[in-house]
Amino acid sequence: MKGIASMADVVAIERSHPQLPTSTYDMIRAAAAAHAKAPALSFFLHAKDHTRPTTWSYESLFARITATANFFHDLGVCKNDVVAFLLPNLPETHLTLWGGEATGIVLAINPLLEPAAVAQLLRAGEAKVLVTMAPFPGAYLWSKVQTILGDVPSLRHLVLIDIAHYLGGVEAARGGFQPGMLRGISPGIAVHDFAGSIDRQPTARLVSRRVIEPGDLSSFFCTGGTTGAPKIAMRTHANEVVNAWSTAQFLGDGIDASKTIFCGLPLFHVNAVQVTGLLPFSRGAHVILGTAQGYRGEGVVPRFWEIVERHRINFFSGVPTLYAGLLHQPAEGYDLSSLEYGLCGAAPMPIELMRSFQDRTGLKILEGYGLTEGTCVSSVNPPRGERRVGSIGLRLPLQQMKAVILDDAGTYVRDCAVGEVGVLVIRGPNVFAGYKVAEHNNALWVDAGTGGRWLNTGDLGRQDGEGYFYLTGRKKELIIRGGHNIDPATIEEPLHKHPAVHLVAAVGRPDAHAGEVVVAYVSLKPDATATEAELLSFAHDHVTERAALPKRIRIIDEMPLSAVGKIFKPDLKHREIQDALSSALREAGVRTESVTSGSDPTHGTIVDVMLAEGTDAELARRVLGRFPFRCRVSSPFQSSSMRNADREERPGCARLAWAQPT
Repeated sequence: MKGIASMADVVAIERSHPQLPTSTYDMIRAAAAAHAKAPALSFFLHAKDHTRPTTWSYESLFARITATANFFHDLGVCKNDVVAFLLPNLPETHLTLWGGEATGIVLAINPLLEPAAVAQLLRAGEAKVLVTMAPFPGAYLWSKVQTILGDVPSLRHLVLIDIAHYLGGVEAARGGFQPGMLRGISPGIAVHDFAGSIDRQPTARLVSRRVIEPGDLSSFFCTGGTTGAPKIAMRTHANEVVNAWSTAQFLGDGIDASKTIFCGLPLFHVNAVQVTGLLPFSRGAHVILGTAQGYRGEGVVPRFWEIVERHRINFFSGVPTLYAGLLHQPAEGYDLSSLEYGLCGAAPMPIELMRSFQDRTGLKILEGYGLTEGTCVSSVNPPRGERRVGSIGLRLPLQQMKAVILDDAGTYVRDCAVGEVGVLVIRGPNVFAGYKVAEHNNALWVDAGTGGRWLNTGDLGRQDGEGYFYLTGRKKELIIRGGHNIDPATIEEPLHKHPAVHLVAAVGRPDAHAGEVVVAYVSLKPDATATEAELLSFAHDHVTERAALPKRIRIIDEMPLSAVGKIFKPDLKHREIQDALSSALREAGVRTESVTSGSDPTHGTIVDVMLAEGTDAELARRVLGRFPFRCRVSSPFQSSSMRNADREERPGCARLAWAQPT
């Protein structure tokens, strides 16, 4: 199987009426049967020890997945029960994922969240079991978990993983967890040791004898809207199986039993789970799990080319900030001939960064597009066909995708003509079942004229005559200046051409007259120098759209990043909101003690203003009324609130980029 070259190949695959596994468990079982003795998963805890990883064959990995499923069954987990995990990247994380899906529903939670946010997600997901890290010197997760156990009424079992068995000598001796060591656990919650529990389970079959249907829910993943507020996306076994299978058809022999894949993205994120998890496991490939912190692990990025050479990595998955960081790691002297693909997801990859990476490593970028609600990947430039610069490629087999015209109410009007810009909608067996909270599904589905429902991605794009799609705007991040829609990429791409610029993020600053004006945040390359005035002048020379010219450029030492390494624009937006409203109040003669903004799952952006003593609260409310936020004003003597327009949220999406050698 050579992979897809054109839309004709996509259609031909669909006409073959493939018989797919009914569940993720069956998908991995088939690969384990075909490649029993082949290496499936290797893990090293520290980058300095990457030459001595612990390795499991497909036979042993699948046996441990089965044992994990049987353990969860013993805990009373059934089809609709939720097994949550709050874990770094460990082999046990994979066991929890696939063993949990074979028994119930897995809920992935970002371990970097604050305790209150973790508790909120556990309650929202109605978790029955929580798998996390056991107490260990220097470990941070246990101190986070123990404060919230009494705040999750549905929780019945706490399963703890002891990291000590991956350590040797004195380090291992400092660990050695036993459930009886814990004190003060909330009544009604039983504590279990992960390793000891699965060691006692049968490995040859599922004890539950459960028949897993394709439509059964398999996983809950949290995804953010424009304000960063999380929503729980419900996915089925069919969603995950189809997306892994369809992506494999696209890559063809680029992903098979002879390949080795590096996983450095966190396993609470769909990119890592699908692209460096289920996809290679379904094809008999070898996954290298690099440190518990992935790319954030000490020494991983500085040693990355060494790791590629030693383990003969064929492809890896990352985000634009990773690729930017790798540009600063000397590649000379390393044999990188094994590299075939690099996947870039979670955010658009700037063209200038693509070019620099290509010039440095010999890789050529294949862009794609995907979103959590579509399981992971929705379109990719074909590895064998024409790679069109700026295109997000052809749709995956079995998933439909088109651009449509919607009216102001979000109602379908018609399909777009060839080359006409509209809202991208998708449908197919990879599209999720919806959000767990009913109101989050408002305006999500569209009757797009061909029967059945389509998912409104909220992104703008067009399709050419050969089936290639192009993103023309990211609706969730659009900056709206005087009614003019501005794609942040029109500012970010030109600024990336400046030799001193490392990362760029353009956001909208609230403006009482224009609605928003553009502000660009920039971090510089190591040892590079530039002033804000120089960069502003550079922008005026290179940003071709006059309305998109930044009002200001702010140089910052470090760009705020999400846990997966994506630039976290909500932080930057909140900085601008706070500064803009503070300035407006100050100019009106209103004295304040503080102005802070944050995100609320229901109301979007909320601004809290504490007035100085003796300040006219009514004047403050009139000033704040010029801005489209929910504002809460308080003073030493009075408090009031006012409600303005809340912002619409759309499903989180990501642009993907495949890299292939020139």
